[in-house]
Amino acid sequence: MTPNVLARIAHLDAQADHQEIVRTITAYEYPFLMQKALEFALFRTYAVPTIGALLDHTRHFERQGQKRYDDTALLIAEWVENGYDSEKGRAALRRMNQMHHRWPISNEDYLYVLSVFVFVPKDWFEMYGTRKLTEKENLAMYYFWCEVGKRMGIKNIPETYAAFEQYARDYERAHFAYTDANRRVADATIRVFLNWYPPFLRPLVLQAIYALMDDPLREAFGYPAAHPVFKALTIGGLKLAARLLRLLPPRQKPYLRTKDRNLTYPHGYQIEQLGANEPIAK
Repeated sequence: MTPNVLARIAHLDAQADHQEIVRTITAYEYPFLMQKALEFALFRTYAVPTIGALLDHTRHFERQGQKRYDDTALLIAEWVENGYDSEKGRAALRRMNQMHHRWPISNEDYLYVLSVFVFVPKDWFEMYGTRKLTEKENLAMYYFWCEVGKRMGIKNIPETYAAFEQYARDYERAHFAYTDANRRVADATIRVFLNWYPPFLRPLVLQAIYALMDDPLREAFGYPAAHPVFKALTIGGLKLAARLLRLLPPRQKPYLRTKDRNLTYPHGYQIEQLGANEPIAK
């Protein structure tokens, strides 16, 4: 599939056409890999104690884990697939802001969460894809999420890709730390992931999740290291799947998350339905 995608992007400009580039990568080349990268991007933020504590306090993941997962995925998909300034994109931004403005979230935490959507996909393509994202594609991801961040009222977004990447790496080194709250949120999220598989497969899936965590992330959740052989098999399996997908004919129709069936909204959804309307009390 890759040559077709690169041909689509070749004539585009990283800044002026960033929405089209991000949409093309996400919908045409590796929808599955990008989807999993964004799942792990969010998962990664729970290793920051202030973020983990807030999510633990709301108990949304504990009581409505699948809905919380689907709601976030669909709001992001509205921006990517329809554009953040489209009617649906603006509605999704309003909904996201409504949900977050009731909580005392620091601008620094907002910045870090924004950064993972830029750099975790980059890392995943390098580790598990058949190719790295190009400089143009990485810059497009940066410009896309900067624009989303501005529309969410996030301030002091670093003015260059390199500066934003440095911010993200420094923030993780300074803030990743184990807390019981982090662990509870991580456990609740992993339960969502495991419930997608038959019970007899869940122990293997759990080990695969451990295998995909780097040491700082794993230690911030207090999880054991995966066996080296299992880690190699997990990573090798992802790379093999990517290579097999590359042999397929170029995708002619985009994969659109907003049009796909999901567990929470099997008959479709309205943007106003997404997210928690009220905090869940302890």
